[in-house]
Amino acid sequence: MTEARRTATEPRRRPKQERSRERIDAILATTMRLIGEKGIDAVTMKEVGAMAGGPIATVYHYFPSKSAILAMLYERFSEESRARLSEIVANVRQRDDVMPAADRLLDDYRGRVAGDPAIQDLQNAIQADKALQNLDIAETRRQAEMFCETVAPLIEPERREAFARIVFLIFQLAGGVVRLALTQDEAEGRRTIEDYRSIIHTQLRLFL
Repeated sequence: MTEARRTATEPRRRPKQERSRERIDAILATTMRLIGEKGIDAVTMKEVGAMAGGPIATVYHYFPSKSAILAMLYERFSEESRARLSEIVANVRQRDDVMPAADRLLDDYRGRVAGDPAIQDLQNAIQADKALQNLDIAETRRQAEMFCETVAPLIEPERREAFARIVFLIFQLAGGVVRLALTQDEAEGRRTIEDYRSIIHTQLRLFL
């Protein structure tokens, strides 16, 4: 990522004082609420500032662009995702535990995205912005590595590299599959998720 694009998606400064953290939290909460109400494209920095209880200058004091706000929203979503992943894979102690953990991860992710229109819009915006898309790929790799760190000891050493590649693909494709399912009617969306679950099971069984 170039310096210009990195700067455009990073906050101007990280909050150190409580008051600054509260301002950033207010900006992020307001942005997320507005996204859920009207979609990302309709949300402006000026509106965020007004609804967050301050002038537009306050928003620009912390964020150089709307992309930078979206990047921090995505960062917080990712932090929660990693925490939930850690909780789920903590129960993996033998090979028979891997498939149920994979199912829980898929269902948990789908439930979080389906339950919040703002998250759906945020995910779509991430894919539409190249700089943010790079953040998403890096985050996917990080979470896939977390899964592999737990499961790899249960797999033959010579097959762990191939397993890691498959897990990364499974994690990366999950976002697109869930987004697709949410555009379909309930029955078709459920079939889409179950078809993807079957693909996951088939691939994992090659190693377990």
